[in-house]
Amino acid sequence: MKNKGEKSSVYHLNTYEVPRRTKPNRVFMLIYACGIMAIFYHHLTSLIFHSNHLLPSILLLIADLVLTFMWVISQAFRWCPIRRKVYPENLSKLVKEEDLPALDVFICTADPYKEPPMEVVNTALSVLAFDYPSDKISVFVSDDGGSQMTLFALMHGAKFAKYWLPFCRKHNLRRRCPKVVFNQHDSSDADYQQIKSCIFQEEFLNLKTLYEEMVRKVEHVMEQGFVDDDLIDNEEERHVFNKWKVNGFTRQHHPTVIQVLMESLKDIDVSGIPLPNLIYLSREKSKHFHHNFKAGALNALIRVSAVMSSAPIVLSLDCDMYCNNPQAPRLALCHLLDPVQGSKVAFVQFPQRYKGINPTDIYNNELTRPFIIYAEGFDGIGIMNYVGTGPFINRKAFYGGPFQSKVNIFPGFNSDDESDLLANRKTISSKLILEAADKVADCNYEHGTQWGLTLGFRYGSMVEDFFTGYRMLCEGWRSVFCNPTIPAFLGDFPISLNDSLVQVQRWSVGLIEVGFSKYCPLTFGTKNHSLLMGMAYSFGAFWPVLAIPNIIYGLLPQLCLIHDIYLFPKVSDQWFYPYAYLFSATYIQDFIESYYVYGITFKKWWNEQRMWLIRGVTCYSFSFIEFILSRIGISTPNFNITSKVIDNEQQKRYDQEIFDFGVESPFFVALSTFALVNLVSFSFGIAKVIFMDGNLEELFVQLFLSGFVLVNCLPIYEAMVLRKDGGRMPTKVTLISLVITLLLCYGAGFAMK
Repeated sequence: MKNKGEKSSVYHLNTYEVPRRTKPNRVFMLIYACGIMAIFYHHLTSLIFHSNHLLPSILLLIADLVLTFMWVISQAFRWCPIRRKVYPENLSKLVKEEDLPALDVFICTADPYKEPPMEVVNTALSVLAFDYPSDKISVFVSDDGGSQMTLFALMHGAKFAKYWLPFCRKHNLRRRCPKVVFNQHDSSDADYQQIKSCIFQEEFLNLKTLYEEMVRKVEHVMEQGFVDDDLIDNEEERHVFNKWKVNGFTRQHHPTVIQVLMESLKDIDVSGIPLPNLIYLSREKSKHFHHNFKAGALNALIRVSAVMSSAPIVLSLDCDMYCNNPQAPRLALCHLLDPVQGSKVAFVQFPQRYKGINPTDIYNNELTRPFIIYAEGFDGIGIMNYVGTGPFINRKAFYGGPFQSKVNIFPGFNSDDESDLLANRKTISSKLILEAADKVADCNYEHGTQWGLTLGFRYGSMVEDFFTGYRMLCEGWRSVFCNPTIPAFLGDFPISLNDSLVQVQRWSVGLIEVGFSKYCPLTFGTKNHSLLMGMAYSFGAFWPVLAIPNIIYGLLPQLCLIHDIYLFPKVSDQWFYPYAYLFSATYIQDFIESYYVYGITFKKWWNEQRMWLIRGVTCYSFSFIEFILSRIGISTPNFNITSKVIDNEQQKRYDQEIFDFGVESPFFVALSTFALVNLVSFSFGIAKVIFMDGNLEELFVQLFLSGFVLVNCLPIYEAMVLRKDGGRMPTKVTLISLVITLLLCYGAGFAMK
């Protein structure tokens, strides 16, 4: 056991331990590396002395080079993983309640039809109810869609908060998201046991009635598409909503809208305790300025919050990621207030976790490997990847390195203006504060400044989270992974295969942008931090290049098998064994690590590796194409929001663990073609062995690869032929794939020979 972050006093805030599997992993690395060297020796000798089929041999060499590169850099995660433990009960012994740092929470939304306003309200209410001094919490909701429906929902959420927050404190609820509490039906769940004593109490029923009335009003407004005058309660609200009635107000072109919905110094709940601050922001948008997507919205939040509250700790959340553990701020402070390393910590990252994942996680939405397994590896080398939602961030990290003598959180203001802001900040709804907040949310404010370059969230990649966290670490900051037993936050996830692939494609384009930029982790990261950091971040940045070996190994041997071209050693050949060892060792190590260390079931693990194949053929490949086209000016990447709206039929199929292929997507054309080529190849191979006296030893490896892919593609064949429900493969997709398959199978013979 190794301890880190221990205090000079007897009270520890955090410790960590190194798993016992670390040393065996390092031994395995050495043995595996020997197998890789043997494979490359065989490649070179084959090319020099036995190059009967030059093109296929070169393509296989390229695939193995990519796999080797990705394997080498991924060993950074296995070099020294650690698991942390925090002691929030000791926080109160070291820091007085009144001395706890203030907290600003950023919640981002961009489209009321893909991200329903009630989801935003539930997330906001769950964090307003943190087990933390309410007068130290300020929640800022950024509405980049400029939607009056979202503001309307938040106004009613603020009114509901006066009743909800005292209820959570009174009953000490663990989950403080209203939707979750009121929809709790699982009698075996701890939360149900916690609230069942008050279910029949008048207080609970009245509160549920208030919530349902709020939902009804918001859904009515969503159906209308605007806020009717009859639903406006007073002149102040009417004045705000009149901004949407101005000609030319669109989601892409409108003035700044800032509305203080709750103010700690003015508003109290029904128990007499001050409410937290709640602020709505829709930054100015103009058709003449690039708004930099989510990174631009977050930078506007940084500046507006600096003017209004300027809390030293910032929490960034997606609009659908509600608080599942009200102790989350205190858990993060166990690292941020650590006297040894706390001042150097840029952010404490909680893993992305999701509610409602089906038992076998058919689309691998949980992403346990990058969000948990790799995260522990990151943490072992003193860093952690910023994954977009759930980080508690040191505000200083947005303005430079950890050793800066003075941080100017008001860039663009002179010293007199700054003094006036500091003097008036206690009243966040004052005219001076609101005018200053309006100024820093102006779409032209960043012009000629370092915002997005060296300040705030960094521009230049669609994955602003990954890029910003990486740049912070290169400036000398540290980051920490915190994975409590009770997940800090739970969110929604795509329940259709197409939506899941679209989401990963968006991430992949952004990752490639970082990997092939001047900030490439392998060079820039290694130079400015360490080799292990450069390797770990490079694995993320080059993650999509796994499409290359996936496609080559998933199509080339199969097409060659059809045309009697044999690429691998016979089973009786000594060179067969390095191939067999590397394949089996990879999957065995992966399964042992998943099953015995992280408790992942076999079916869940199988679905994870199946999705690795599917993503390689679809979203990874398409992200490469999109990236290349954007670089040569043919197209530019668009920011597509993943829909959080639930389709009942899709939900039913997902709960039954049935793949959903029900849309005519280019992804499914590629995937169906991939599946059909392997089906044809496997059928040809079996026919040759049975009916044509084919040499099984000679074609075994290629037949095995075809069979392996075929087994992974069983849901695709079923969707093409057997299913009749709405999630079946569209007939048009099947026919197009069939034509492409025939062309590939026929044309491959000319290309390979």
